[in-house]
Amino acid sequence: MFKVKDHYYNKAKHENYLARSVYKLEEIDQRFKIIKPSDRVLDLGYYPGSWIQYTTKAVGKSGLVLGIDIQEIQTSLIGHGNVKLFQKDIFNIKSLSDIEQDKLFQVVLSDMAPSTTGIRSLDQDRSLALVESVMQILPLFLAPKGNFVIKVFESQMAQDYLKTQKNRFMEWNYLRPKAIRSVSKEYFVIGKGFKA
Repeated sequence: MFKVKDHYYNKAKHENYLARSVYKLEEIDQRFKIIKPSDRVLDLGYYPGSWIQYTTKAVGKSGLVLGIDIQEIQTSLIGHGNVKLFQKDIFNIKSLSDIEQDKLFQVVLSDMAPSTTGIRSLDQDRSLALVESVMQILPLFLAPKGNFVIKVFESQMAQDYLKTQKNRFMEWNYLRPKAIRSVSKEYFVIGKGFKA
């Protein structure tokens, strides 16, 4: 795993977060008010779990944070009473009962990225395929008027596709948080007010 020991890496270590990516979500949430106390939050591809560490504080004891990833369960997160983790492929989930739930989520987060090759066009295509797959299954998880955050790799095709999706939300924003490494081509799409 490529790690840059920069300001955010050191800050995450100092503040006991599992990854520097927590500061991406923190900036998104501060700017767009995505997560509220008592919310039910679904984190797709949560591993290693810094977003879960952030969201569990943001929703408080009366909220729920549920993480799904194909990686082994991150045991250090299990102590939080409002966290549930599943080792599953999200694209194999056909109903909420597959993750022991009976209610939709107010927030769906995805910091997922494809396995990268270093070949820019291939990585862009893989990222877009992942984004499209998440957009397809979103109605299975996200409640009406819910909020959504997803990571995207920059490309013209991604921009074109995302324009076709913005009408599914009342509000649609793009952000490249400060914690993203300068070499990275990623940014985030923030949808608020899902028109289910």
